[in-house]
Amino acid sequence: MRTVPILPGGFILRNIFRNLNKKHTYILTVLVLLCVASIMFVHNNHSFYERPIAEVIETHLEEATEVVDEFDNEDRLFTQHILAVLKNGPKKGQRIQLRNEYSSSKAFDQEYRLGDEVFVSVNSPGGNTELTGSIESVKRDTYIVFVGWIFIFTLLLVGKKQGLFSIISLIVNAALLSYALDIYINYSSISLLFICSVSIVLFTIISLALVNGFNEKTYAAIVATLLGTFTSLLITYFVLWVTSEQGLRYEEIQFITRPYQVVFMAGLFIGSLGAVMDVAITMSSSIFALYEKNHNIDIKALIQSGMEIGKDIMGTMTNILFFVYISGSIPTLLLYMKNEYPLGFILSINLSLELARALAGGIGIVLTIPIGLYISILFLKRKQAAS
Repeated sequence: MRTVPILPGGFILRNIFRNLNKKHTYILTVLVLLCVASIMFVHNNHSFYERPIAEVIETHLEEATEVVDEFDNEDRLFTQHILAVLKNGPKKGQRIQLRNEYSSSKAFDQEYRLGDEVFVSVNSPGGNTELTGSIESVKRDTYIVFVGWIFIFTLLLVGKKQGLFSIISLIVNAALLSYALDIYINYSSISLLFICSVSIVLFTIISLALVNGFNEKTYAAIVATLLGTFTSLLITYFVLWVTSEQGLRYEEIQFITRPYQVVFMAGLFIGSLGAVMDVAITMSSSIFALYEKNHNIDIKALIQSGMEIGKDIMGTMTNILFFVYISGSIPTLLLYMKNEYPLGFILSINLSLELARALAGGIGIVLTIPIGLYISILFLKRKQAAS
């Protein structure tokens, strides 16, 4: 009898579900029901909105026009006639005529298709005139909830208990960040850097303690994260002070009414925390795992192994920071390059702040490797002495 090979993805999922006990199965069932219920709710929650919502039931392309601007950039403009039905409000169930103009590049607009739900502005008709209006924005809550549940299920299936605590820590940290910013907005006399410093301490403790529990490994990672983050900030602040911030272009944040240098430093502070925390817990977990595998391992071997691990993750984590910060500027970079601006001007006007953030985070990553290594060994010795 011929056997059918199992694909790696199916094999992994099969093992995951096989290892679920009754309690986990019950929790998973409840989550699936909550997922279905929440998606059905946001798909039919039109009555909870004050703004009129319409569902596209028919589209017709009226015309397409070729356009060329002063820089010889070519594009096509389309005019789309849309028939939609109102889903809420006093005119619920009535049809409305809409008109949409979009370009082939779809940089500032988009094409609408059957089934799309949009927020509309309804014109007041006179007599029996059919309803007309204009599109304001797209209703996206269904897709957001769906993607959110995919994220939750992925965390729970792979991380199980740790995945659950990761979700909890994410929610708590988001609420804490919102509260911290609210304090700064309402009490401008309090320094933003001070608020961020307190928040970073809380972020670190909450994230690492919830996911890894209260133990020596977690304590070592917390101390290493805080030392790496604050040391990175001090070095960055010193460099900016020595160079008088030459080369940094603050145009993208100059619209704010608060000191933009302080806001930039706060962004550096928060931005480098995630990467530094990842390196710190990696170093701490690795050192403690090596010790658990061989209780007779000496300190010199631990240091050598820890440094090898640090070298392996240093390059990848630094590249991750670089690509994360740079990726947001790609559309603007393409726009400037298309209009033949000099490369030096493009980099200075668009990437100076992003490169500074990436370099500050990279400094934090590199510093956290030896800091995390020796802090972990210190806590490991403490654990040995206690036992």
